[in-house]
Amino acid sequence: MTIDSEADSPVFFFDCDNCLYSKDLGVLQLMRQKIVEYFVRMGMEENEAKELRARYHMDYGLALRGLQKHHEVDPIQYDKEVDGSLPLDDIMKPDPVLREMLAGLKMKKWIFTNAYYPHAWRCVKLLGIDDQFDGMVCMTFADYRVPDFVCKPEIEAYKKAMEEAGVKDPSLCYLVDDSAANVDAAKSLGWTSIHVTDDLDGPKHGDYQITTIHDLAKVLPHLWQ
Repeated sequence: MTIDSEADSPVFFFDCDNCLYSKDLGVLQLMRQKIVEYFVRMGMEENEAKELRARYHMDYGLALRGLQKHHEVDPIQYDKEVDGSLPLDDIMKPDPVLREMLAGLKMKKWIFTNAYYPHAWRCVKLLGIDDQFDGMVCMTFADYRVPDFVCKPEIEAYKKAMEEAGVKDPSLCYLVDDSAANVDAAKSLGWTSIHVTDDLDGPKHGDYQITTIHDLAKVLPHLWQ
């Protein structure tokens, strides 16, 4: 395909959490703990809070969406008490290997995350890769106060990402993500999707499977040539 305009340029979308950095850092576990603590401060018992967090995540993609639908919460305060309180400075360090890989990828690169903007920005800053991206699509950035904001794996979220990044042809879109549902949704739209997973022998999601973001160039070597 001949690319003859900026709008027709390929875009590589990168998920943030447990994708740009390893899940072994334990950020997800800390995040879940912070959410449960928030629920407990709302007056719930711990067991109820754990069950509700898991249910809201399953039903709505994010615990916050369930909170906004069924409870009266301040989403900005929620973010401060959950993602904003994570001790990322003690956990996350610069990743020169990731930085070199991103620098060698000569196309538009965007962060595509369900997280709120400040959290995603903290992550890329701490990883030392904040200057490697052309933009950031945070589903909750502009719409955090709207109960029905869209997020991955909803198809509307991917369409919004394409609009934000200025690409109209789905075949020019790439996504790397640790969520099977997210990569499956991307693939259904015609995006090239890569699943970061510990189980390469298990069910296949997306077009490619890798165990770490550092292996991205191994499954798509032509993009680095």
